[in-house]
Amino acid sequence: MQFSEITAETPTYDSVKSEYDDLFTRLDAASDTEARLAVVHDWDQLRRQLGTWESLVHLHFEQDTRNEQYKQDRDYLDELSPKLTDLSIQMLRRLLQGELRVAVEDKYGPNCMALWESEVLTFDPAIEAELVAEAKLGAAYTELCASAELDFRDEQYNLSTIIKFRQDPDRNVRHGADAVLWNWFDENGEQLDILYDRMVQLRTLMAKKLGFPSYVEMAYKRMNRIEYDRETGEFYREQVREHVVPLCNAIREQQRERLGLDALYAYDEPLFDPAGNPKPQGDHDWMVERAKEMFDAMGGGLGEFFRLMADGGFMDLKSRDGKAGGGFCTSFPTYGMPYIFANFNGTKGDVEVFTHEIGHAFQCYESRNQPLADYLWPTYESCEIHSMGLEFLTWPQMEKFFGEDGERFRQVHLAQSLLFLPYGVAVDHFPHLVYEKPEATPSERHAMWQQMEEMYEPQRDWHDLAYPARGGAWQYKRHIYLAPFYYIDYTLAQCCALQFWLRSEEDFPKAMEDYVALCQRGGEAPFRTLASGAGLTSPFDEGALAGVAGRAREVLGV
Repeated sequence: MQFSEITAETPTYDSVKSEYDDLFTRLDAASDTEARLAVVHDWDQLRRQLGTWESLVHLHFEQDTRNEQYKQDRDYLDELSPKLTDLSIQMLRRLLQGELRVAVEDKYGPNCMALWESEVLTFDPAIEAELVAEAKLGAAYTELCASAELDFRDEQYNLSTIIKFRQDPDRNVRHGADAVLWNWFDENGEQLDILYDRMVQLRTLMAKKLGFPSYVEMAYKRMNRIEYDRETGEFYREQVREHVVPLCNAIREQQRERLGLDALYAYDEPLFDPAGNPKPQGDHDWMVERAKEMFDAMGGGLGEFFRLMADGGFMDLKSRDGKAGGGFCTSFPTYGMPYIFANFNGTKGDVEVFTHEIGHAFQCYESRNQPLADYLWPTYESCEIHSMGLEFLTWPQMEKFFGEDGERFRQVHLAQSLLFLPYGVAVDHFPHLVYEKPEATPSERHAMWQQMEEMYEPQRDWHDLAYPARGGAWQYKRHIYLAPFYYIDYTLAQCCALQFWLRSEEDFPKAMEDYVALCQRGGEAPFRTLASGAGLTSPFDEGALAGVAGRAREVLGV
């Protein structure tokens, strides 16, 4: 299949409502379980069709935020989406009642019921206007960041392509690149604060309309937190502070000594070796060919899958003007194919983000035949096990990209994976503070971020970079704007991914077998159940982080 063959008809509200009305009529008239479940199946097919259209619209906009047609399509989707959600919620309420609930649960398992119960609590037609406004603010943030033009060394870069200079062996280059980057955030800081404040007020208003004490509680339902709650998350963050923050302080001190610096400043942190961080030894096309060799060697169906992706044009990896930053994986449910989006910039991060997104894509492809659209993807923290897990499972293949620097890459990747954990929980902790005090001023929010840095990254020294030193560094993290409370999912999954690393050292074939089986399960179960089924210890269990941290200390020599 070629990506160019992927199409989806643009729906209208009337056309979709007509289909739902027919489904409701058939459901009411159904006289037996078989007839009722046939309606559920047809409803699921409708959701997959709409999902394919939504994915195409979002993807096109992210690929070219300057394209007027793509922006109009995104605006139309933003306006229509709450109305479609209303129709879906009406169906869910029917499915959660009486005999029909029993029949659906018997056929599809209990997890869909838990997911749907969360969904119905987070929507009501009363918040339709706020949902539309929230989506438009997200688009405005994406456009603003994609428009960044950073002048550096007589060339122009964007927020993605400037990154390669932020890990240059020359300290003056690193400092200069960071200064240009943070100057852009300083110049646009007021607009970024305004956008964020509007998002906070909208989300708080939605929560109040739906009867939640604050948006924090609503967000946990929106994120489908099923097997853990806010208190569990607080316990986990305490474990990170106890077991990981001291290890990260030691890693940073080791890094300072290795670089021969009197003090390690924030603009030094991306560099781990005075000779420079390892870099892939070829361009985009060369990397794709090496990836084919890598996945062929790993087995588990990865080789065949990656060739489908590469040969079918289901990847957009090159950075360009007007393209949104970051990386993600989306999918087209009616075709059973995923698509990955990234921004290569010539650093080792290209290999990391590329492998990460392929992990998402492989899971999506392996679970494409799950019987419900709800099960094509698991909840976010489980999704990230597949992506981060594949980053570690590909370790034995890194010489294909880095040559004799393969071992250096593994050392840096492990160090950064551990350093990510405190930062990740800081990004999770921050919105708890924000949404508990939605009336806070921009300066108070910046002070909240400073509090997070002091708690989770106490060694950070911004030196003369004034804007992040005043607490503005959080504005660089798009998840804080677009997907608040998402980021803990990365850290939970990282704990599981690190376990895949340990297990792959002992028995790689078995680790791969468990990884593929986990991917095939999709979202048929919640996070802790999926993790235990793959032989992984939940990050919420006492000692899970301590064990990983201990082994990492040995490997890194800290």
